[in-house]
Amino acid sequence: MPTHLTKHSRRLLRGTALLCALALGATACGGSDDGGSSDKAVSEADIQAALKEGGTITVWAWEPTLKQVAADFEKAHPGVKVDLVNAGTNKDEYTALQNAISAKKGVPDVAQIEYYAMGQYALTKQLTDLEAFGADKLSAKFSPGPWNGVKAGSDGIYALPMDSGPMALFYNKKVFDKYDIKVPTTWAEYLDAARDLHKADPKAYITADNGDAGFATSMLWQAGSRPYTVDGTKVKIDFSDQGAKTFTGTWQKLIDEKLLASVPAWTDEWYKGLADGSIATLATGAWMPANLESGAKAASGDWRVAPLPQWTAGGKVSAENGGSALALPELGENEALAYAFVEYANAGDGVQTRLKNGAFPATTADLQSTKFQDTAFPYFGGQKANKIFAESAANVPDDWSYLPYQVYANSVFNDTVGKAYVSGTTLAEGLEAWQEASVKYGEEQGFTVEK
Repeated sequence: MPTHLTKHSRRLLRGTALLCALALGATACGGSDDGGSSDKAVSEADIQAALKEGGTITVWAWEPTLKQVAADFEKAHPGVKVDLVNAGTNKDEYTALQNAISAKKGVPDVAQIEYYAMGQYALTKQLTDLEAFGADKLSAKFSPGPWNGVKAGSDGIYALPMDSGPMALFYNKKVFDKYDIKVPTTWAEYLDAARDLHKADPKAYITADNGDAGFATSMLWQAGSRPYTVDGTKVKIDFSDQGAKTFTGTWQKLIDEKLLASVPAWTDEWYKGLADGSIATLATGAWMPANLESGAKAASGDWRVAPLPQWTAGGKVSAENGGSALALPELGENEALAYAFVEYANAGDGVQTRLKNGAFPATTADLQSTKFQDTAFPYFGGQKANKIFAESAANVPDDWSYLPYQVYANSVFNDTVGKAYVSGTTLAEGLEAWQEASVKYGEEQGFTVEK
């Protein structure tokens, strides 16, 4: 269900222990009352005046297409300097960001934050609510999944979506054709395909999975599970719903029958499996093509894209996997300039620059454009894969919520659910253990947790 964070509960959290609790390894604790933004409206005239005056903004991001965007922004606004810093990828950046916020020193003006991590910063009032800049008027520009992500389970807008990860099934057509395996349209058919493939070639597996929190939550999302409900500091965690049972019922069989390659994602071994056909599919986000092209070059022409298999035959339900946004930390300076850059990069001319360099859009107009959908991918044998990605983006339910401390929850996934891949623990038992660990942590940090 959609979540809601009242202004009252936001105020209660300022300066409380909760800020320290979500500090991701920070050694100090600081609130956001002593600087940063207010809720005062910032007009377009204010933004244009700031651009004319010029100045420097510091942007923390690891997304490579922003390099050209920053250069173009500086060219369009000669008085502005964009200091683009890679402070680490996801959790490494979050640790650095939290340390800077706690020390109230060195906080960037703009920070890249993934959707799953957005809630903790919004809840603790560490991000500027962009409604003051009129960002609420941009809602129609973005597809539902990413827009829901930047609202972070609240009544504010804490970033502008940079990209999205609507899911699809990437599959090795060469392998499927070799063994006369049909492309699965349901997860039941996927299970059958896994059995047929491994029987035909004991060294080949339908996919690699040794336990990944992001993948598991995406699969739960698609299956209709809504394990997290958030209302300010009140949190409910429940992995016992029918959607969770639907997911574990099928995936447990893949584990029990040893039909999954136990190869960690993003390793050389993983890419080797994708290249040589021993890992035959990937159910992942639409940002994947560039990674396949660079990491599994030898398989160019072998792979194709299909819609994500469904839990119910004939269904059209997808989910997001990955994706991030650009936010303005409250303690950052030059907010008008920072917002101008974020809007340019994510809702203005910078979007086309990023698309040309391989990014996947969160903007509805680009997703629906003929130019985008008619793009042929040589790696996928000339297939116009964006048509499938765009349809997936439109079929993502927008009522999913993450925990306000999802970064922590994900960090203990392998200690709980991950055991199902290497021991007699079942996935259902693993989810129960993950629930217990997440409840315990939440209660320790001052949340009221219902289970």
